[in-house]
Amino acid sequence: MRKCPKCGKYGETETQRFCNSCGMELFFPERFDDNKSVMNITVFHGSPRKNGNTRHATQIFMDELQKQGNVSFTEFYLPDALPVFCSGCTLCFSGKCCPNAQYIEPIIDEIMKSDALIFATPHYGACSMSGGMKTLLDHLDFFVLNVTPRKEMFDKKVFILTTAAGTTATIKPIKSFLKHWGLNRVYSLGLRLFTSEWTKMSSTKQAKFEKRIRMAAKKFYHVRKKRPYLSTVFYYHISKMIVRKYIGEGNYPYEYWKEQGFFKKRPF
Repeated sequence: MRKCPKCGKYGETETQRFCNSCGMELFFPERFDDNKSVMNITVFHGSPRKNGNTRHATQIFMDELQKQGNVSFTEFYLPDALPVFCSGCTLCFSGKCCPNAQYIEPIIDEIMKSDALIFATPHYGACSMSGGMKTLLDHLDFFVLNVTPRKEMFDKKVFILTTAAGTTATIKPIKSFLKHWGLNRVYSLGLRLFTSEWTKMSSTKQAKFEKRIRMAAKKFYHVRKKRPYLSTVFYYHISKMIVRKYIGEGNYPYEYWKEQGFFKKRPF
């Protein structure tokens, strides 16, 4: 029988998907209680404020993940971990080394090794996300399906955590961009705090937001791999047509697609 991650009760049948008591999605006990393997998670801290709301919320999220099972975190603090802008040289689009490789290569290596990714950023008015987060995503533009997608991406899950008033405006562009990587699932949580300091909120509000964060973390930890988004399937076929028809043999990324076997078999 499947087990509820919230109240601990079991479903009545093998095929029951949701708990009768609290409505949470049910999971198989061996998945829920699996402490044998480590979930490797890469966390990108997009806020330059070390004691800010986003950093505080992310720490609560990470703490709850650790309570759920055996997890290992690799953390990158932006902009310190990537202190240079993408210059738009497009070398990555032609399979060549990025001029900022000393910063971006360690990040790429950790992404490839991870089971899950967390992108945390406050809402900033000019471009919705923090400058550090925007710089990171600019450097990783070659991950999109119509350039050089990675097979590993189709098994990964992602969580976007953001704070401040315009959380929807922040989540939407990041989520849209990450989906183009072919990621299996992209989840998010926006916290409209309306304060610059977590401790300035009443204890009731702090407890309320912390509960939301922990519930989201719990669900994220236990969620299993699902079928790819329909948008991923559609974008894959469109990208295959674009690369084959408009890039052409002998050019990059056509040769990359050919080497990876993406023309003959989809990577998910």
